[in-house]
Amino acid sequence: MTVSLFKALSDETRLRLVRILLKHRLSVNELVTILKMGQSRISRHLRILTEAGLLTSERDGLWVFYQAAMDGEQQPFLSAVAPFVENIPEAGTDEENTQALLEEKRSKAAVFFNDIADDWDSLNKDILGDFDLTKEVCAAMPPSCGMAVDLGCGTGTVLRHMLPQSSGIIGVDISSGMIEACRKNLSGLSKAGKTVSLRIGELEHLPLRDQEADFACVNLVLHHLQDPRQALPEIRRILSPNGRLFIADFKKHNDEYMREKYGDLWLGIDRLQLAMWLRDAGFTHTVIHEQKVNRGLTLLLVSTHVSPPFAHQ
Repeated sequence: MTVSLFKALSDETRLRLVRILLKHRLSVNELVTILKMGQSRISRHLRILTEAGLLTSERDGLWVFYQAAMDGEQQPFLSAVAPFVENIPEAGTDEENTQALLEEKRSKAAVFFNDIADDWDSLNKDILGDFDLTKEVCAAMPPSCGMAVDLGCGTGTVLRHMLPQSSGIIGVDISSGMIEACRKNLSGLSKAGKTVSLRIGELEHLPLRDQEADFACVNLVLHHLQDPRQALPEIRRILSPNGRLFIADFKKHNDEYMREKYGDLWLGIDRLQLAMWLRDAGFTHTVIHEQKVNRGLTLLLVSTHVSPPFAHQ
């Protein structure tokens, strides 16, 4: 077993791939762009690493994504070699190319949502139909809620209904167009003693202080992120010790139309995988319900709490 693992890493290109995929979850075409090599060459090396158990692959509609094995018997080996592959000669160039790729994707997402900001509510209605997502969010809010946050707030429809049940609201979105539409939607809504704050930012790097919020919702947003897992610890950071989180997102599906029309990066999220991500990010008492919507899609409606700190013995 050990010999086969070292043999799988006995190639410069495979070392570069492992180094990148220890940090990121990427498709073959994205790796082709980063390493500037042909697809057949990249695919061959990915196959060797996957067969050795060093990488895992996941099909998402027509795309296949790779990442380093996060668990299993090969994981300790990967942890041991990680510091060494970080120092390979090509590391600097690969990191620069990776960050350029990710920044381009973020920029395209922002432009996409700027362009459709005026139509966003009607587009959501096409998918959700008669299902009242706003009502579900408000029902998940704790009694006497302090600061409530909508992460990926869009045009502010949910925020408008959250305000009466909270001491204040904060909306965060990557799109300046969405924030502007949200500002118009909430115009004149500020009430005495209540905060209404709108901020541009990414879910992976939220423009909020530690424990600034008591409740957060993330509606139809995680499937737009390059790596949804990265957002969850960041959301945990901004929630108070008794904070609650509500997530609404699509269950795993194969409708490629959602990529074309709505700019989705992921065709939904696996229910069990999402529960595990939440546990690892520091959430507990997670409850997940399913709700059928249009186009044969299913929503995962998730309610979860911040895990209490471990008691010191």
